[in-house]
Amino acid sequence: MKGFFITFEGPEKSGKSTQARLLESYLKGRGFKTVFIREPGSTAIGEKIRRVLLDKKNDGMSLAAEMLLYSAARAQLVSEVVSPALKKGAVVLCDRFQDSTIAYQGYGCGMDTRAIIDVGRLATQGLRPDLTLLLDFWQSRQHLRDERAPDRIEMRSGAFHARVKKGYFTLARKDPARIKIVRVQPDISRTQQRIREIVDQCLLKRSSDRKKRSSC
Repeated sequence: MKGFFITFEGPEKSGKSTQARLLESYLKGRGFKTVFIREPGSTAIGEKIRRVLLDKKNDGMSLAAEMLLYSAARAQLVSEVVSPALKKGAVVLCDRFQDSTIAYQGYGCGMDTRAIIDVGRLATQGLRPDLTLLLDFWQSRQHLRDERAPDRIEMRSGAFHARVKKGYFTLARKDPARIKIVRVQPDISRTQQRIREIVDQCLLKRSSDRKKRSSC
């Protein structure tokens, strides 16, 4: 892969899409080809799966079906968008990826994380992000419900979302080279500045590593 794959993770309303869009503009200004996508979605098939997953009427969905639907949308996204973009040298910015399924369906719902990882490896063709930005911002469930009507996943209990949070930080501890925790600031620009610093360091390291290999 010639490109660079960055994923944004974290809870609902943590600003993932906003920060990804701001980073997209910054990288375009520096001359990078960029692609912004979201999960589940960003393909015709993925958007249909998204509607099924988030529809509150589908309260009878089994946990296995839920996990597999997220993985199916991811498989289509990787095949149709992510892999082709990376092969063309683009920086791909994705709002959620495999870590979300491990955190939500694994730690949150209690599914076997090893099984989720195995399914995820198949769905992603073994693709892993070069960098994951975990936005550290956790609203109370009541505050979230007061802001807008929650979807099927957001409606789950505070205990569920506490397990998701624990899961995310467990993943970050296990893979600190890839997953960088970014504390969300009241000022969006300050959060974005920290994100840019991390991304710049990673891109600089990638460029330096390539130069070393080409000189060998």
